[in-house]
Amino acid sequence: MTQAIHPSAGMPDDAARSGLHLHSPTHQAYQILHFAFTVAPILAGLDKFFHVLVNWDNYLAPFVNDTILKGHGHEFMLAVGVIEIVAGIGVAIWPRVFSYIVAIWLLGIIVNLLLIPASNPMPHYDIALRDLGLLLGALALGRLSVVEAR
Repeated sequence: MTQAIHPSAGMPDDAARSGLHLHSPTHQAYQILHFAFTVAPILAGLDKFFHVLVNWDNYLAPFVNDTILKGHGHEFMLAVGVIEIVAGIGVAIWPRVFSYIVAIWLLGIIVNLLLIPASNPMPHYDIALRDLGLLLGALALGRLSVVEAR
């Protein structure tokens, strides 16, 4: 006597699979990066208005402030704050796209920091290196979003 075997026989049901998925290192890494790249840009963006963490105007290359912005660096940094808040909200809602936008944004920050001359009392090369690590994290979030974002 033959007996039909259901295709899912011996396989965990959807509830069990989703429980296993929560314990997946890939899913956990995605959740950590998703949280970080949502919260960090929003907090940094808000701080552009309040200067609780740091005076962000000091992180603008003199060349950019003087030549490109014609001395309107503070106003530019306020606009940067708005853009960072929007980017953080975007990562929260649509990480598959906004993680790459954040990565491009971080590349712009790195270029700006590298334009600060070494003779400057605060050249910020250490911050540029840190932002390279953040850029790589944003790219990793984008890749993980392909399979993790629902």
